[in-house]
Amino acid sequence: MAIETPTPAPAEASEKSQARAAKRLRSEGGVLNLFSQGFLWLWALLVIIPVVWIVMTSFKTSREIASDPLALPEAMHWANYVNAWTNGNIGSFFLNTVQVMAFSVTGTMLLGAMAAYVLARYEFPGSRLLYFGFAAGMMFPVFLALFPLFKTLSNVSLLNTKTGLILVYIAYSLPFTVFFLTAFFRTLPSGVAEAAIVDGAGHYRLFFQVMLPMAKPGLIAITIFNILGQWNQFLLPLVLMNRNPQDAVISQGLANLAMRQGYEGDAGALFAGTVLAMIPIFVAYVIFQRQIQAGLTAGAIK
Repeated sequence: MAIETPTPAPAEASEKSQARAAKRLRSEGGVLNLFSQGFLWLWALLVIIPVVWIVMTSFKTSREIASDPLALPEAMHWANYVNAWTNGNIGSFFLNTVQVMAFSVTGTMLLGAMAAYVLARYEFPGSRLLYFGFAAGMMFPVFLALFPLFKTLSNVSLLNTKTGLILVYIAYSLPFTVFFLTAFFRTLPSGVAEAAIVDGAGHYRLFFQVMLPMAKPGLIAITIFNILGQWNQFLLPLVLMNRNPQDAVISQGLANLAMRQGYEGDAGALFAGTVLAMIPIFVAYVIFQRQIQAGLTAGAIK
């Protein structure tokens, strides 16, 4: 006599299949999570190890650097930083860079925010073409514009001047600023702007007193990116500010210091100058890292 095997109920079979699918997804998710974490750790090591080596080497003498570049310093030679700041003129290069960026970053953010707000909140003939024109500016290699920029600034007597460099920095940074802030302004609620208009706010008051405070996370994020880009810019000041070494910015100063210390044999001062150039950017990112992350994520959520 044959014994019939009871068949599972449809609901029970569905639960088992869902359990197997959930187990498979957890297994795949664990592998993917392990891979992503491993990649992030590898990326972090590739970034951290050179920075730690530069900081460590900045406290070594030239003899220690030449004999064993990877060894720890025998003593903390703070004189390297003194030599970089005084003999290497890093202090004056810092001041020149801060003077230029105080106007260039401010001008970039003001003009970029105004242009992005208009492109994001108003419709007018040619608005899309203007937006794509700014987006195309990000794809234009800067070295292709060096000769036209050189001739243009020379013709208007702005070559080898901080004013000319400031204007070029603003033009160089505007495309990405407008592209980023346009997407951010589109995510802001329209109801607040409509309520402000009903209360009698004009276009300028609406922009400066209502919309700009609401866009604070995006403004902080793009400001940090502009500071990073302009602080590390080397090609533009090299071509447009090459007459007076005393007016050089920090990137030019480090290049000059590398060349000079290479002949003088003071490699410790060169590494100390590099550390001094990294400190302001590192401090700015540590202070505003939450605002940067909030600005990047807020622009992607509508």
